[in-house]
Amino acid sequence: MNAPSTAPSTLARLSMSLPAELSRKLDMMVEERELPSRSQLIAELIRHALARHESLTRPDEMLAGTITLVYRGDRGRVRHQLAQTQADYLTEVISSQHVFLEQDQSLEVLLVQGPAVRLKDLCDALRRVRGVHQLELVTTTALLPPLHADGAASDQAQRKGAAA
Repeated sequence: MNAPSTAPSTLARLSMSLPAELSRKLDMMVEERELPSRSQLIAELIRHALARHESLTRPDEMLAGTITLVYRGDRGRVRHQLAQTQADYLTEVISSQHVFLEQDQSLEVLLVQGPAVRLKDLCDALRRVRGVHQLELVTTTALLPPLHADGAASDQAQRKGAAA
């Protein structure tokens, strides 16, 4: 006979009731995405909701994520204003990717990290640029490793090794 485990479990069980139609749609989504279980999908949805909640209720919380923009790209002024706005938030904008779409539109995705309030301010500033049609911020509470701290420490270690 096995002794009961005294190690704390990393999983918590919960039971929930859903309207039948919502449960059916959830199962369809699990199947269409070829996920191993409902639990995996529900955990993903909860993580997304928690990140969104923190971005709204904890302005100083550090978040990482993406800002996706669709804008009318036929005028250089729009691109210039977007670039200037990104430069104003240089600490928060890690990188960007741009592609041209059909009908003189452009798609740009920014990789961002910073306090929730700064990311919100950046989104608001980008939305004010005339010609921006769509903008969405998607965040996560998981962060990128510090980009400058690691590089500076590595550079200092190399200099010390070279001086020795």
